[in-house]
Amino acid sequence: MATSSTLRGEERRAAILATIDRDGSAQIDELARLLDVSEMTVRRDLDDLESDGMLRRVRGGAVALEGPRKFGERRLMRTRAKQTIAAKAAGLIPAAGAVAVDASSTVGTAAGAMRGRKGLIIATNSYENFSMLNATADTTAILIGGEQDPATGSFVGRLACDAAESMLYQAFFTSASALHPVHGTSEASLAESQVKRAFAARSARTVLCIDSSKLDGVAVAATFALDEIDTVITELDPADARLDAYRSHVQLL
Repeated sequence: MATSSTLRGEERRAAILATIDRDGSAQIDELARLLDVSEMTVRRDLDDLESDGMLRRVRGGAVALEGPRKFGERRLMRTRAKQTIAAKAAGLIPAAGAVAVDASSTVGTAAGAMRGRKGLIIATNSYENFSMLNATADTTAILIGGEQDPATGSFVGRLACDAAESMLYQAFFTSASALHPVHGTSEASLAESQVKRAFAARSARTVLCIDSSKLDGVAVAATFALDEIDTVITELDPADARLDAYRSHVQLL
């Protein structure tokens, strides 16, 4: 990385955006070390970028703006966090019956542990997650129909909701665009939110798999209140102070 003497403001802010787009979030002290500038300079850059609508400021740093993205793009973001979440979620997968998984790349990573489990039926509104699960002969994967969202590639709409509600699930594994201690989960897409609510309506438990960059934020479409979620899985240690606002409402893993 070029030093502050050669890195102009425009280039510096572009580097900040590239880092946050790749990782989903960044802390001020990390960016200051990466760019070889003061934390005050980073704060000013983050404030300017937020004013321009390029990111969202959070305590101690910033996170990427949430919006509908193709599965392939989402799959490449925050991969280390996704793997940690997947390892924790593996212990909650039932041995038999039916489960539902949404169209998120985070849950898609966790769903990898479901492959090859005889007696387990997995329903999803994601072609990518269905293809991954269906690649193993012993796995029974079901792709619900509906209208394909051009922005995300997932299946949504009335037909998708009806299909999601046609089965009874032991658990529903879902992610979210944001999680807030007052507003619960929210999505960038109302259509995506509706399918998730349809899956949850037929599920014995709802498991939220979400990385820490999405904590304390809000998106457009309100989805689940905290009391509608049974378990929240993040890549953080459950004792982490960033989870304090959620601790009394849900089980934390």
